[in-house]
Amino acid sequence: MNELSLASQAAFQPGNTADIADALMSASGMRIEIDRRRGRAAGINPAGRFETQERVAFDDGWQTLEDMPPFKTEVQVEKPRTVITRNDSPDIPFDRSINPYRGCEHGCIYCFARPTHSYMGLSAGLDFEAKLFAKPDAPRLLERELSKPGYKVKPIAIGTNTDPYQPIEREWRIMRQILEVLDKANHPVVIVTKSSLILRDLDILASMAKRGLAKVGISVTTLDRKLARTMEPRASTPAKRLEAIKALSEAGIPVAVMMAPVIPALNDHEIERILDSGKAAGASEASYVLLRLPLEVSPLFRDWLLQNYPDRYRHVMSLVRSMRDGKDYDAEFGKRMKGAGPYAWQISRRFEMATKRLGLMRRSLQLREDMFVSPNSDGVQLSLL
Repeated sequence: MNELSLASQAAFQPGNTADIADALMSASGMRIEIDRRRGRAAGINPAGRFETQERVAFDDGWQTLEDMPPFKTEVQVEKPRTVITRNDSPDIPFDRSINPYRGCEHGCIYCFARPTHSYMGLSAGLDFEAKLFAKPDAPRLLERELSKPGYKVKPIAIGTNTDPYQPIEREWRIMRQILEVLDKANHPVVIVTKSSLILRDLDILASMAKRGLAKVGISVTTLDRKLARTMEPRASTPAKRLEAIKALSEAGIPVAVMMAPVIPALNDHEIERILDSGKAAGASEASYVLLRLPLEVSPLFRDWLLQNYPDRYRHVMSLVRSMRDGKDYDAEFGKRMKGAGPYAWQISRRFEMATKRLGLMRRSLQLREDMFVSPNSDGVQLSLL
């Protein structure tokens, strides 16, 4: 492993030795050289939790590490049988979603979806950012599922796991095709993204919004360009996201500014500024989610934090654990999104007061569900004969 920076060594002191030692040990022997992972957030690429072996690159004295190629984005085709994923979680405001892609090139270090790459035999670290899966059959499968007899309409959420407008969407255009299916069927949709690429589909979204069928949430985690670049390296800049809010709002599309996640002692001081900026850009709703560190995300985030903000490591993790019952993460329904305890209450109150002052709604705008037309209505009629 590389030598620690002076700041990291300063953080490594009595009273916090076990915690930082744990963070360092999780990355020991796994650190990927900066030249091989430039433009990526994760600094390590540990094996998934279901793997029985761990492969670690090390210098054998022949300088072979210098010859290893950099991590490049690779896209494989995934062929699922269905495309609509359903859930019955009591703290999630939707019961169905679509993920056009698996993995995300945005590379947000805090992404709670990272552990899903373990199901593919891949790492939640750099693999999640570089080894992606596209679902080009998604529009066709969606049309088929919407055509099933007895299908009951509820808004479909897109972007709740990985971003549908990540960079590879420029080439694959799966999200646009999905919107075309939903538009034709008059089916309500809720989109969450941190990419200004969504403006490419302004024509479809504006048409759907005019019928009360679409709304968008733009995630703005920070207004600090440097922090954003480090924390979510391939996502749109904060300024571009605010411009997207403005353009969507001016096109008549309801937009929410989402601060997800709120990270104590790192970006929580920006709550009011982000809400102010979102409101000024045209947002009508607002929401937030507290930092979530499930499974493999915890060691990845802690390693990133120690490498980039070593002077804040102890403070950030202490506050995180104060809101998670002494743990890095608490998956209990009702607590996993907002946390618990005095500091979590303080964040909630600040958010509540700011949204009230700005006139931002915290209750989601209801989309219409009474205009649905089956994509295969002719076929459904024939099946009755």
